[in-house]
Amino acid sequence: MGILDNVTLFPSPFFLTGIPGLEAQHGWLSILFFAMYVVAIVGNTLILAAVRVDSSLHEPMYLFLSMLAITEVGVSISTLPTVMGILWFDAREISLGGCLAQMFFIHTFSCMESGVLLAMSYDRYVAIYNPLRYMTILTLPRIVSMGLGITLKSVAFMAPLPFLLQRLPFCRANVLSHSYCLHSDLIQLPCADTTINSILGLSIVLASFGLDSLLIVFSYALILRTVLGIASKEGRLKALNTCASHICAVLLYYVPMIGVSVMHRAAKHASPIAHTLMSSAYLFVPPVLNPIIYSVKTKPIRKGILSLFSCKRGLP
Repeated sequence: MGILDNVTLFPSPFFLTGIPGLEAQHGWLSILFFAMYVVAIVGNTLILAAVRVDSSLHEPMYLFLSMLAITEVGVSISTLPTVMGILWFDAREISLGGCLAQMFFIHTFSCMESGVLLAMSYDRYVAIYNPLRYMTILTLPRIVSMGLGITLKSVAFMAPLPFLLQRLPFCRANVLSHSYCLHSDLIQLPCADTTINSILGLSIVLASFGLDSLLIVFSYALILRTVLGIASKEGRLKALNTCASHICAVLLYYVPMIGVSVMHRAAKHASPIAHTLMSSAYLFVPPVLNPIIYSVKTKPIRKGILSLFSCKRGLP
């Protein structure tokens, strides 16, 4: 058999890591993480319900916000089983199939979120540059087509990753460094050449997150040029205010992502807890804070959510 004696063709279960150094605090941490999941899932679901029920919210801006809420619920549900399983039951085992499925959904919903943020930046540009034609440019069929395009692109980008990993032999300790499965973690484990996996992963990052972020910056450069062309100071402030919530969403999404990337390259010797917290911020902070920000900063959304509860109270 030779080298194949040490190769696990049918790999043993993978083992997830909680928060290094804080294992004794899992009871308290479970309360914090459970509260974050409740806020993320309930908050984004309320936004979806408000947009669906309130006809005044059937506008492009709020339809794109609904797409954002769907992606954030998807990210939250993708990580919830393993994160809470570790914190509540110390359940660290996960099969290869389960790990690959979780990796696929986490990365697919993250890619969709990046695409939706780009679509929302285009929405803000059209609203400011050509407000009179806003509703005729961003019609419902076009918005639906954009949503389907973002979904298909994300699935097409991420689908090869689990299949390529599944074909590789595993012969090392299958211990992952997070409470969930990520591609960057999994490609460290096979005892075979993972060059193709690494190149494909980098290509996907550049073609999705990298390109999306550049186009968002370009959109805001056009928005800023348009705003500076508005004669009155009051008009300029009003135009910029319509972008405030989206700017916050973009920063909440991309700043932790950049932080994780920089830490992996420039701070490799930082404590494991620092790496874990930065990765957690990338996945947990946007779904928790975005519904809060949009509810506070966007009056129609706030009114739509309040109307849901007032309708319920009015039922016999």
